[in-house]
Amino acid sequence: MIWNEARECMDREQMAIMQGKRLAKQVSNVYHNVPFYRKKMQELGLEPGDIKGIEDITKLPFTTKQDLRDNYPFGLLAVPKSQIVRVHASSGTTGKATVVAYTRKDIELWQECVARALSMSGIDKSDRLQVAYGYGLFTGGLGLHYGAENLGCMTVPMSTGNTKRLVTLMEDFEATAIACTPSYLLHIAEVIEEMGVKDKLKLKTAICGAEPWTEKMRLQIEESLGIHAHDIYGLSEICGPGVACDCEHHSGLHIQDDHFFAEIVSPDTLEPVEDGVVGELVFTTLTKEGLPLLRYRTKDLTSITHDRCECGRTTPRISRFKGRSDDMLIIRGVNVFPSQVESALLELAGTTPHYLMIVDRVNNLDTLEVQVEVEERFFSDEVKELEKLTKTIAKTLQDALLIAVKVKLVEPRTLERSMGKAVRVIDNRKFD
Repeated sequence: MIWNEARECMDREQMAIMQGKRLAKQVSNVYHNVPFYRKKMQELGLEPGDIKGIEDITKLPFTTKQDLRDNYPFGLLAVPKSQIVRVHASSGTTGKATVVAYTRKDIELWQECVARALSMSGIDKSDRLQVAYGYGLFTGGLGLHYGAENLGCMTVPMSTGNTKRLVTLMEDFEATAIACTPSYLLHIAEVIEEMGVKDKLKLKTAICGAEPWTEKMRLQIEESLGIHAHDIYGLSEICGPGVACDCEHHSGLHIQDDHFFAEIVSPDTLEPVEDGVVGELVFTTLTKEGLPLLRYRTKDLTSITHDRCECGRTTPRISRFKGRSDDMLIIRGVNVFPSQVESALLELAGTTPHYLMIVDRVNNLDTLEVQVEVEERFFSDEVKELEKLTKTIAKTLQDALLIAVKVKLVEPRTLERSMGKAVRVIDNRKFD
């Protein structure tokens, strides 16, 4: 069953009843099998029987990434380690790695969720999907791989690496779809142009995720490659890619809400906010066995709607992410997100979506330099044209960010390309 027809036959009330039953079962499970949650609930004076329906979810404690690190590696398991068939982990670049674990049933449900997402993107068993996410502890590669196999389409485990070889095999295998980060796909598009093989490719669909990207970047990808690009969302703590994906209408990412219950809360008060209001995304895993989580704070900033989509699906949808609350930069008292820079740059002719933000502190004053790749023609024209573009970009960024920005224009392909998550910010400030 690629799309959960049983779920689609439910109205909102019926779905809430099913979610409530699953939540009550999960709460009882973690209370009796995870000391961390039992202690948390006891501190709040909660017993499993206090959670009778999905409306009681706000009584439960939040879980954070730090909680996973504090219980590293297997302190939050709800089953014996003998029942775990796979583990994944974050890179740990901002602290101790967060480890997640899966039972055999967890893996099967994950495969189904990814297959649903691929099907939502128009991919079926006749397609050939080239997976260009990294394989290993990162959930992207194996998540898309097994989901594609579950769907029944030919799966090419390309991973990342030699991009020219990737393009060659894309042509040789007649790949019709690719899964990778959006920033890497832009690099792939550049290599395709250099190799002059665009007209020889059969590519029609891209499944992109693992990093925030804007609607303008999606349109640029579609225009440069002549394909349809879809946004897939997930995080390893919840399961990996496949938690949500957008359909052909691109009006929000459909959440697999029979497995993951989503809330949007105020980052300041942690109280739920209304549909359409931007806040922090919080997930509770309703069916996960190995490492279930209650009210996990993702740090992703988005909004939610429960209206029926044009495609007919009744699942809740989250909007394209504004950024992450922990990726937010505070520069001279102003909140700045990299996605704001990207959106501003894509409004301007002659720029590319490749940029690097460098934050420094000079004489106790924060400074922001944005290095921007621009088209080659600006370096062959008169200097005054380059200076004019620099001033235009600086003014555009200042209007968007509400702070002064130093702009440095660089030639195409100057900034380092990433085959994983793009590095957009270098923060050289020292904080005590």
